[in-house]
Amino acid sequence: QVQLVESGGGSVQAGGSLRLSCAVALYTYPFTSYYMGWFRQAPGKEREGVASINTDGLTFYADSVKGRFTISKDNANNTLSLQMNSLKPEDTAMYYCAADVNGYWTTGSLLSAGTYTYWGQGTQVTVSS
Repeated sequence: QVQLVESGGGSVQAGGSLRLSCAVALYTYPFTSYYMGWFRQAPGKEREGVASINTDGLTFYADSVKGRFTISKDNANNTLSLQMNSLKPEDTAMYYCAADVNGYWTTGSLLSAGTYTYWGQGTQVTVSS
């Protein structure tokens, strides 16, 4: 069973930055074996993929955050991060870290919530105008 714990959320004004972290506790496979992603869900909306990283370190982003968000994976410290710059009010949501291993995935599916088995509890990000 994989445990994911997010941190780093908070309130910021539009144009500001936040850095989210996801601490990962693994019990079965090496951290490098996991493909991972960040998702967000605003009230009344479906959960959407924000950024993902595969086991080769390739990254993928939703069009809405390209050029503003950067996902990174620290294999030495079992941590996934999301650097968020130039934040907008529409970025306001609960942000979740997700992970999986040995499952079936394609490049196109890494931003789909159904691709992942393990989820954190989420961290709130609020951007005011």
